[in-house]
Amino acid sequence: MPEVLYEEVLEVDERVVLYRGEPGTGTPVKGCTGDLLEVQQPVDLGGLRGKLEGLLSRGIRSLAVVLMHSYTWAQHEQQVGALARELGFTHVSLSSEAMPMVRIVPRGHTACADAYLTPTIQRYVQGFRRGFQGQLKDVQVLFMRSDGGLAPMDSFSGSRAVLSGPAGGVVGYSATTYRVEGGQPVIGFDMGGTSTDVSRYAGEFEHVFEASTAGVTLQAPQLDINTVAAGGGSRLFFRSGLFVVGPESAGAHPGPACYRKGGPVTVTDANLVLGRLLPASFPCIFGPGEDQPLSPEASRKALEAVAVEVNSFLTNGPCPASPLSLEEVAMGFVRVANEAMCRPIRALTQARGHDPSAHVLACFGGAGGQHACAIARALGMDTVHIHRHSGLLSALGLALADVVHEAQEPCSLPYVPETFVQLDQRLSRLEEQCVDALRAQGFPRSQISTESFLHLRYQGTDCALMVSAHQHPATARSPRAGDFGAAFVERYMREFGFIIPERPVVVDDVRVRGTGRSGLRLEDATKAQTGPPRVDKMTQCYFEGGYQETPVYLLGELGYGHKLQGPCLVIDSNSTILVEPGCQAEVTETGDIRISVGAEAPSTVGAQLDPIQLSIFSHRFMSIAEQMGRILQRTAISTNIKERLDFSCALFGPDGGLVSNAPHIPVHLGAMQETVQFQIQHLGADLHPGDVLLSNHPSAGGSHLPDLTVITPVFWPGQTRPVFYVASRGHHADIGGITPGSMPPHSTTLQQEGAVFLSFKLVQGGVFQEEAVTEALRAPGKIPGCSGTRNLHDNLSDLRAQVAANQKGIQLVGELIGQYSLDVVQAYMGHIQANAELAVRDMLRAFGTSRQARGLPLEVSAEDHMDDGSPIRLRVQINLSQGSAVFDFSGTGPEVFGNLNAPRAITLSALIYCLRCLVGRDIPLNQGCLAPVRVVIPRGSILDPSPEAAVVGGNVLTSQRVVDVILGAFGACAASQGCMNNVTLGNDHMGYYETVAGGAGAGPGWHGRSGVHSHMTNTRITDPEILESRYPVILRRFELRLGSGGRGRFRGGDGVVRELLFREEALLSVLTERRAFQPYGLRGGEPGARGLNLLIRKDGRTVNLGGKTSVSVYPGDVFCLHTPGGGGYGDPEDPAPPPGSPPQPLAFPERGSVYEYRRAQEAV
Repeated sequence: MPEVLYEEVLEVDERVVLYRGEPGTGTPVKGCTGDLLEVQQPVDLGGLRGKLEGLLSRGIRSLAVVLMHSYTWAQHEQQVGALARELGFTHVSLSSEAMPMVRIVPRGHTACADAYLTPTIQRYVQGFRRGFQGQLKDVQVLFMRSDGGLAPMDSFSGSRAVLSGPAGGVVGYSATTYRVEGGQPVIGFDMGGTSTDVSRYAGEFEHVFEASTAGVTLQAPQLDINTVAAGGGSRLFFRSGLFVVGPESAGAHPGPACYRKGGPVTVTDANLVLGRLLPASFPCIFGPGEDQPLSPEASRKALEAVAVEVNSFLTNGPCPASPLSLEEVAMGFVRVANEAMCRPIRALTQARGHDPSAHVLACFGGAGGQHACAIARALGMDTVHIHRHSGLLSALGLALADVVHEAQEPCSLPYVPETFVQLDQRLSRLEEQCVDALRAQGFPRSQISTESFLHLRYQGTDCALMVSAHQHPATARSPRAGDFGAAFVERYMREFGFIIPERPVVVDDVRVRGTGRSGLRLEDATKAQTGPPRVDKMTQCYFEGGYQETPVYLLGELGYGHKLQGPCLVIDSNSTILVEPGCQAEVTETGDIRISVGAEAPSTVGAQLDPIQLSIFSHRFMSIAEQMGRILQRTAISTNIKERLDFSCALFGPDGGLVSNAPHIPVHLGAMQETVQFQIQHLGADLHPGDVLLSNHPSAGGSHLPDLTVITPVFWPGQTRPVFYVASRGHHADIGGITPGSMPPHSTTLQQEGAVFLSFKLVQGGVFQEEAVTEALRAPGKIPGCSGTRNLHDNLSDLRAQVAANQKGIQLVGELIGQYSLDVVQAYMGHIQANAELAVRDMLRAFGTSRQARGLPLEVSAEDHMDDGSPIRLRVQINLSQGSAVFDFSGTGPEVFGNLNAPRAITLSALIYCLRCLVGRDIPLNQGCLAPVRVVIPRGSILDPSPEAAVVGGNVLTSQRVVDVILGAFGACAASQGCMNNVTLGNDHMGYYETVAGGAGAGPGWHGRSGVHSHMTNTRITDPEILESRYPVILRRFELRLGSGGRGRFRGGDGVVRELLFREEALLSVLTERRAFQPYGLRGGEPGARGLNLLIRKDGRTVNLGGKTSVSVYPGDVFCLHTPGGGGYGDPEDPAPPPGSPPQPLAFPERGSVYEYRRAQEAV
């Protein structure tokens, strides 16, 4: 996590809430969205004045202001801003001005980033201006913004500048490649030294309006630029039999090994060893004195050290093989780097319903030209376009960009004919603002264009799309500005595969983008050819199969019409372009390079282990699971799956063993394998083509009943049994039971928790069994006190989406088999499992060796308790010679009368999670992680209960205790809060569920984080403004519970305090732990504080609710939740650690919509 941008936080005594007309409330005020609000407490300007003066006395001059609901009613922020400026603050960023959109957390981050960056930018601009005669008076100076538009120097702000450099590249290829290629969609591929930026352009810029950069979430229009940590400076490693590229980077200093500054081996070094870079074409700027050429010798020496590791593994590993040459090792790393860069391109395109092969690859950046042909081949593209100034395209984009002025304001109107006049009026007013601002900059009206947008979503969902109507002219049943409804439906269908015609559409924001067009275009630098192209020199480049004679051409000497057959190198002053064998380059009329990508020469891949192919298959298998997830998210309808992304998709071998599972939901990790293997044993020969299975029963590998797993066996011609399986597990919002949401805190039997599926054929012979599954989902209603599913429509839609996701997985694996053969794919399924096994065995050996060296036994143990006193006991016996272990939970307490029972699959999920943490680096997630481990769980215990036992609490609470016990046995870290703090609120017309963060445990070398989820969940909590706008509550407090973390040399993280004031009668349910037993400290560290659940009645009476209960609450009541802290590590009396943290390997932070999607799913 990034350190915070601010020095100090001041709380402003004020409060505005949404008006609900409760008795005794005052006259409401109207916000700019049309919502009514109630001012519960005016701003205490007198008290605030003293606090601000205190900041000024400490030298703080820049201020960010964010207050609740200021996106719609900004008066309080404006009062605070006016006071701050009066007192002498030189910069004040109001969130209502920085970006007036609902959601206080990202809006606050945006204001904070603006207050942090803008003063620095302004100082730079002033220094820049002073460097010119007359300080650029009457000279128009423009700066690029993150949205791809230019802004005048005086209005350039920090929150709009974060991605200005990469945005220039997108503008550059949109104005060149897209125009030259006749409007074919373009993928931008900008590969630099530390990272690679991927983007898309198909006639209009693709913007996102909330994105994270370096861990800070900003609400501001940005081009959708996805950054992957793989560039020329990405470091190369060989780990447990895998070729690994990045994410660590050598950076600019010391840089790659060839820079002569003692740097590590990188992708650039691999290209240099392969002859794809020529030292003579680089200036002499390397070495300590920055006066030497690139050093191929340094690259070879650094890579030879890695090659020794590779060949040691090949000759002494589990599958002995011939050693690789240095060039083969270098080639392997380049191929793995290429595959790593292909994954975000597939995700970026397929996430929005596009086929990557239908695009042109626009390649730019200093390192992109060396990889373009290979990337295009891997994605099925047939054209690569490299601009003649590709090494400087981002700078060129600055010159070709237009000046942009945007105006936006929040809205909360329904999109219905009755509101169209209001929407048109608001759009017209914003359009007038944009036109006036651009005219003030000197643009005549004829050079100004505007585009109107509405931020639309279906009511009851969070998936809003910013849509333009420029391709949908106005009709009699639309606003005058255009048919936004048709545009919304068309885009929703394209991106998600369905629409919800019966659901009303809501307008969240109104936006107008005004553009002042300069009319500048890049002059075509056509140079006629004068005979055949001149070969500057011949060199040797290494490709698959060995070295080949490779001609070298100078780009400046090439003319229109010249054709170059691969392999060859094309060099200019800023980049090197590699035209691979089977490809042909030609010089276009504009002097650019267009490469026609030919098919790759067929190569034979055998079933025997090849570590290079293993690394590539690792990416391909993971990509299959990721793409299945994209299809599921696109086609699902429920909030849980579509927006909270509470699902996992996975690929399994013919024995049901997990091959790849995108690491999304910790509590799903490894558990689906048990489900698939149960079905194989249970059904035997009764599995046929066209069958799809549904299961959620705990004894069949289920976690808890709302997690429905859909499994598809895959048959292949000539094979009688399935050759592999695909599965998807999704959390359904309701499947019946005694409470809405199917998460009852007081269930005692499985039937009370909802519909049960042991082994149900959801699709039989290719026919979806809608009638049968409907009957099964309604069956809990036959049990006294229970209800059938309360949302059958969403259940059926999401089950169909899971079937569709599985079908995508079948298609992708079929393509893989078509490319490599069934035998090879199945062999590499086994190899990738063996690789994960090797990583875990190495970790267990290292742990055992460390204990042996200290004279300690090879057996460790730990014990902890649930709040009812049930013990969780673990004894781990390490076999040092085999690198294996027995995890024995004998002595664990019996099944309980309640729902804390955890199915066996939950314990396995917790174990695989802990093993991956203990390995300490990214390893393939598959059944191989558990191969070195034998797990003993006593039948009838709380960790392997009877088939009818209630389990909903085991999934969300007991799983956390199992993790604490495993990590405690290994001495890895102190206990974290050990609870998900489940809170459910509902009545006849609404339901709400949240999990609340607490303190993380400290460890050897780090303090525990405060106010975070940890281990088996990483859920994000609902934004306070969304919470108050959709549910009848007021968030009174949400703050860190200072001092609740355990003391220690490294202190535990603090829990939080969260208070909800109820505005309606409702049923409150809490399902929590660590209210009796404290999270333990380690190595002398003190335990974290227990949690506490309090209900403060309107009359002032305070009641301790205990850990698990349901209680009726009434208007004026307050629920006060104190979550546990994390345990401390080390004796508190030991000297405190030095300030700061140890230097971390340089890794470029990822960003973009693909990263945001993965981050969101990993936060479920």
